[in-house]
Amino acid sequence: MSQEKKEELQSEAQVTKEETPQANEAAAEAEAIVNEFDLLQEELNSLKDKYARVHADFENIKKRLEREKYSAVEYANEKFAKDMIPVMDALHMALSSSSSIIDSAEHLEKLKEGIELTLKQLSTALEKHGITMVSHDAPFDPNIHNAIQSVDSDTVESGQIVQTFQTGYKYKDRPLREAMVVVAN
Repeated sequence: MSQEKKEELQSEAQVTKEETPQANEAAAEAEAIVNEFDLLQEELNSLKDKYARVHADFENIKKRLEREKYSAVEYANEKFAKDMIPVMDALHMALSSSSSIIDSAEHLEKLKEGIELTLKQLSTALEKHGITMVSHDAPFDPNIHNAIQSVDSDTVESGQIVQTFQTGYKYKDRPLREAMVVVAN
């Protein structure tokens, strides 16, 4: 309530106090109403202040969570990348060591051995992160296999995979790439 209005009500209360006892009661009642209004106004201002603070805290938390989410998505593949570095190192070592070997048969054997070890290391790193090869020893599954050809076979049952042209991979339960296979009729 404005200061002018308060003063007006208080002056009316003073005038009415002097006039009659009924006026005194009305003035006291008016003064009580003014006091109650002031208390309610203070409480309202306090609640508005609390609301503003809580709202600001909420907005700050929301922004912080958004930054954390963005950071988590941005660096989600960091562990995977770290596990790929040794595989790259192994390939670089294989290339650099190939120039130091003179005998071609020995060179081929060592190169083959290095590639096998690198593939094993790569496979282990991929499996560690939930990436596995699609089985080609199982019956044909259109969810994870892509039949590029079907052949008649006396040795393999119908619906079984006869040959794999390209290995498929899954990330946990989702196919990353379907295996390209030949299926028996």
